Amino acid sequence: MGIASEENAAGADGPVARAPEGAAERPSGAVRPAALSPSRAGDFMQCPLLYRFRVIDKLPEKPSAAATRGTVVHSVLERLFDAPAAERTAPRAKGLVPGEWEKLLAARPQLAELFRREDGSHDGDRLATWLADAERLVERWFTLEDPTRLEPADRELYVETVIEGAGGDGAGLTLRGFIDRVDVAPTGDIRIVDYKTGKAPAPQYRDGALFQMTFYALVMWRLRGRMPRRLQLVYLGSGDVLTYDPAEAELLAVERKLRALWEAIELATDTGDWRPRPTKLCGWCDHQAVCPEFGGTPPPYPLPVVAQRAGQVTPAGAAQGRMDAV
Repeated sequence: MGIASEENAAGADGPVARAPEGAAERPSGAVRPAALSPSRAGDFMQCPLLYRFRVIDKLPEKPSAAATRGTVVHSVLERLFDAPAAERTAPRAKGLVPGEWEKLLAARPQLAELFRREDGSHDGDRLATWLADAERLVERWFTLEDPTRLEPADRELYVETVIEGAGGDGAGLTLRGFIDRVDVAPTGDIRIVDYKTGKAPAPQYRDGALFQMTFYALVMWRLRGRMPRRLQLVYLGSGDVLTYDPAEAELLAVERKLRALWEAIELATDTGDWRPRPTKLCGWCDHQAVCPEFGGTPPPYPLPVVAQRAGQVTPAGAAQGRMDAV
């Protein structure tokens, strides 16, 4: 999720559940971005306007069956370690799936819409298939790791640190998120583990996942004073385990990149100039109706415009140019 999984429901700085259909309303109580997580950093690099919609406007997004399944699977893998090592079996883990779904549904009743027919009736067959898919992902994990031989130091660990001196005013940048699992060897070596319920990307498309993991490695390094020895991505959708051993120079480069990203986010916040960056991912975006690339108009900018970009203030709601890749 954020840290726990990029497929999971977003955290406090992410999108909210979908509201009734209609034009997006101007949000009340909008505040400046205050921190950065791997997911939101990825949003800005993908499309600055998407970042604005999610973090500042907090526009609603429809729930996703795949993301919801990821949330349930992550919860099961976290809960399983509550049991003694000998009882961490595949049948026990699969048996946790329905209960974790029910707990999630109780917390987010709107997820029931995922399993309704067009006439509004409950689609029990679709739900059963979805639960079976979640159980298969859980079962596949046992072919990749042996939980009877693991004693995590932390699970679903919230981490937060500040990069001093970052930002235009030097006030610092808060980095935060949730790490799925932290293993610590008797030698003190740290391994950060992240579960993915999708398939492993081709080598040329692994930069996003690697950025997320090095982000967490940097945070852990700053918090504990020891650089993680290994970063491990467990892809349950394809049955792959990818590992990466970071070097100090690489984490320092990630820190420099995050400083630059935060300065760009602060500038966009001050100017109200959030530009779209069209990619193939636009076809899956929930915000096409208010995106200039699709003929839409963003909602009125809810924050004060206090600075200029390139000598010109962009009026709120005015058409904006495109943003190149960050």
